[in-house]
Amino acid sequence: MTLTREPELSSPPRPDRTGRKSALTYRHRLSRLDVKLSPYLYISPFFVLFGVVGLFPLVYTFVVSLNKWNLLSGPGEWVGFDNYAAELNDPLFWNSLFNTMSIFLLSSIPQLIAATFIAAVLDQNLRAKTFWRMSVLIPYVVTPVAVALIFSNMFSEQNGMINHLLSFVGVDPVMWKTDVFPSHIAIASMVNWRWTGYNALILLAAMQSVPRDIHESAALDGAGFFRRFFSITLPSIRPTMIFVIITATIGGLQIFTEPRLYDATTPTPGGAHRQFQTTVLYLWEMAFQRQNFGKASAVAFILFIIIVAFGVLNFLISQRIATTDSRTDVKSAKRVLRRKAAAGREEALAASTAGMPVDSPPSSTLPSGAKEPRS
Repeated sequence: MTLTREPELSSPPRPDRTGRKSALTYRHRLSRLDVKLSPYLYISPFFVLFGVVGLFPLVYTFVVSLNKWNLLSGPGEWVGFDNYAAELNDPLFWNSLFNTMSIFLLSSIPQLIAATFIAAVLDQNLRAKTFWRMSVLIPYVVTPVAVALIFSNMFSEQNGMINHLLSFVGVDPVMWKTDVFPSHIAIASMVNWRWTGYNALILLAAMQSVPRDIHESAALDGAGFFRRFFSITLPSIRPTMIFVIITATIGGLQIFTEPRLYDATTPTPGGAHRQFQTTVLYLWEMAFQRQNFGKASAVAFILFIIIVAFGVLNFLISQRIATTDSRTDVKSAKRVLRRKAAAGREEALAASTAGMPVDSPPSSTLPSGAKEPRS
């Protein structure tokens, strides 16, 4: 903890004839004011920037969602929560929410598993470690537009590379842009290809912060690679894993670029039948094609509430896991102590049976009413 002390006076106030101290000088008042206000001035830029680009747009979006707001004519009549009620009863909104959740699950879960595996491999003593670590970051550097164009051609239904490879094994062509589930897999593959290496480097940095002495001690005790990974590495990087899960959740629920550019030839964003239209894509259509800013703001605020709920759920689950692990550690420690105590009693019993002297007699052999000596 850093303590802030007031600077001492170069010339302290002298008492007057009546014995009272004279008034503080201007320099001392300025020094005292500096000590009190300077910490708040140092942290104020963050709060000012957060209020301008974070809090104000959020509040303003909520105000817009309570009005019948047109893109060209501006604010209209006050409708209250009618926009929220209309969107919650709109099947297109629920279709976009289903598509968002489906793509989110298909992208986040395999992405985190693959990122953890890649980080564990890069954490080993490999040759050209810097080259491999920079290689996994190349997909993140490529622009999303280029990624969407490449994968859109790969998953083309007519002349795509994926269907061409499937034809060699006797599989019929898959409708990657027409059917619901195949289109979700194609978009999720784009997300996984771009973000897996980025998350792998974050997890790798956390793995390298784990002390090597723990791994060496476990290896000397006979623990293999997988045993050390699941018993030492994963529990040690739990805070970083929680951070990666939360950021992947926020990014997955706000996905926009990949489904927007996946099939740009259709007039409806998100496919001809909205088979891969996400919530943010539906919000964009509501705002800039239908020019209804009121309902678009309501959708944005509903999505904000959903993201906050997922964040709170992740936090509660992580806290539950941490509490369970601490309880397990306490129970295992108590179990070890019980085993040691039982082994000590068995050794004392065996020694007494053989007629050998023991260091301390068991408590059951003490006379009634006698107390054990204090250590």
